Amino acid sequence: MRQLYLIVVILFLLSITAYGQGSGPGTRGARAAGLANASVTLSDVWAVGNNVAGLGQLTGPEVGVYAENRYLLSALNTVAVAAAMPLGTVENEKAKNGVVGVEVQRFGGKLYSEQRVGAGYGYRGGLVSIGARVDMLQLSIEGLGSKQAVAVSLGGQAELVPKRLVFGAYLYNLNQAKLADYQQERVPTVLKAGLSYHPTDKVLLNIETEKDVEQDADFKAGLEYRIIEKLALRAGFRTLTEETTGGIGFQAGALQIDYAAAWHATLGLSQHVGVGFVFAKK
Repeated sequence: MRQLYLIVVILFLLSITAYGQGSGPGTRGARAAGLANASVTLSDVWAVGNNVAGLGQLTGPEVGVYAENRYLLSALNTVAVAAAMPLGTVENEKAKNGVVGVEVQRFGGKLYSEQRVGAGYGYRGGLVSIGARVDMLQLSIEGLGSKQAVAVSLGGQAELVPKRLVFGAYLYNLNQAKLADYQQERVPTVLKAGLSYHPTDKVLLNIETEKDVEQDADFKAGLEYRIIEKLALRAGFRTLTEETTGGIGFQAGALQIDYAAAWHATLGLSQHVGVGFVFAKK
């Protein structure tokens, strides 16, 4: 009975924090977390999960490791590893044959867990990038077994004003993958769309709307300011979960280190840490 109670509490917390973690689009990377997950226009290795079209912007191999803890509860931990590789030669700031990316992610603990293995591809053509991703998802509850599903997602990015204004959109689980026949339980289908504005080389402003077909819309806004080229400060806010976020990013050669924290008025503190390696300059 105690285990069942804990499972119910965990699932309740997941519903509060919008879409769960592994089965929904979730948060990818501490940089995105610092920007309140207004990430549909970003282009780093974590674009493999935030918006796969962003992979098309990469011009060198990248790998990243990410860890997240929600509300200081060990049962709500997430760990993920991602890698991206351009295909063919790189000319005019784009990979000739596009960029492939893979991600492995785990959320939860012994009683309840979600695992994900995903593979994506992004291609940049001029000022427009497109991408597609396939996920193999598994949800497990101790004593009740596990369920698997395959989700397909599509994304796009467009530079409306080169180097200044970028539009991004991402449709997660367009095939509405089913987890169970009981009450037609499905993986969340989520549409994200947003803009990035660079008023100067030091300032980035992101705004984004995220809509689950079975949830209210979530509005997110994030601001990044580069104090110097290698050091960035971040802040953000999201309306659906009423979370305020902040973060910092530091780059030293090929090494990128990011940290973010989020505060929920009711549930408390969440923390995010990411370490990445960029093997060639963009």
